[in-house]
Amino acid sequence: MENNIRILAIDPGSTTTKIALFDTEKELFRDTIRHNAEKLNSFSEIQDQLGFRTDAVKESMCEHGYLIDDIAVFVSRGGGLLSVVSGVYEVSDLLLSHAARGMAGQHPAQLGSQISHMLAKKTGTRAFIVNPPDVDELCLPARVTGIKGVFRESHIHVLNQKEIALRFCASRGFDYEKINLIICHVGGGISITAHENGRMIDSNDILDGSGPMSPTRAGDIPYMSVIRLAYSGEYSAKELTDRLNRKGGLSDYFGTTDIRDIFEMVKNGDNYAKFILDGMIYQNAKYIGAMAVALKGKVNAIILTGGISNNKYFTDSIRSYVDWIADITVIPGEFELEALASGALRVMRGTEEVKTYTGIPVWSGLHPSE
Repeated sequence: MENNIRILAIDPGSTTTKIALFDTEKELFRDTIRHNAEKLNSFSEIQDQLGFRTDAVKESMCEHGYLIDDIAVFVSRGGGLLSVVSGVYEVSDLLLSHAARGMAGQHPAQLGSQISHMLAKKTGTRAFIVNPPDVDELCLPARVTGIKGVFRESHIHVLNQKEIALRFCASRGFDYEKINLIICHVGGGISITAHENGRMIDSNDILDGSGPMSPTRAGDIPYMSVIRLAYSGEYSAKELTDRLNRKGGLSDYFGTTDIRDIFEMVKNGDNYAKFILDGMIYQNAKYIGAMAVALKGKVNAIILTGGISNNKYFTDSIRSYVDWIADITVIPGEFELEALASGALRVMRGTEEVKTYTGIPVWSGLHPSE
């Protein structure tokens, strides 16, 4: 019988840091640490939040009656790296250096590996990241754009997408590496992805900006309109980026990122809210259709996940557009903390080999490195 393994999973988000403590496979507690917006805004760069967020994790542990010294392994959502293949990565000096610099762009996820490292260093234990958002498995045709030298890269909700795929396959006796799925992670950000035989071969880009609008992101916009905004003199580069990627979508229309407010408005007969919400749903359905094309019509199932998939109006509306493509399964919510813990556990049990971050991107801009 194996010894119990205490695992602390850490997932930094835009305004929260989610943590969960596991005793092997048993969850002991979880906490969503909500950070004061004014405090976060006082930091000029995301990287400056490292000490603040690390202290918040320690405080939460203490409040729940656990000590950092009791943890056998720390595991976190990664971020800020050059593109990698999927898997579990040991936190190394090179990985930390790239995360701190935000090599793939600035996002709170880049703090995850650093928080885990700081805590593991204190206790002399190990630190991992699992399926960071920098995983890139796109097929070659998906990389091509209409501008020479500009190629698409992969920025997806990898952690939850992979976990949902594995859970779906396990529940139905499928082999993830022998099945085609369209998985729609629908939350504050939205990624709609074609999984072909265990690889995410195409998707919209949640970082550089493409796909359907979401509660916080603008999604696809005619590029001439964006150019006019950029040169209007009304925005700095950061201000326009924020409007498109953090304050776009439903937030731009209604001043809230909580889609439950919009659903309530629709329920109460607000025709304008219904018009905008139905437009977002329509865009989601179009991208599901596009991913069906990427899979050449050979789709075993469509899976809706993420927080918005809890809403019946949303899921029923999506069904009305795409149920002719394949059967639709709804697995609402997110399983990112569970995915982190199970990835670390596989390595600790020796059933999965831990990977080393090389800093050599999967995609060089000219050809794959593998």
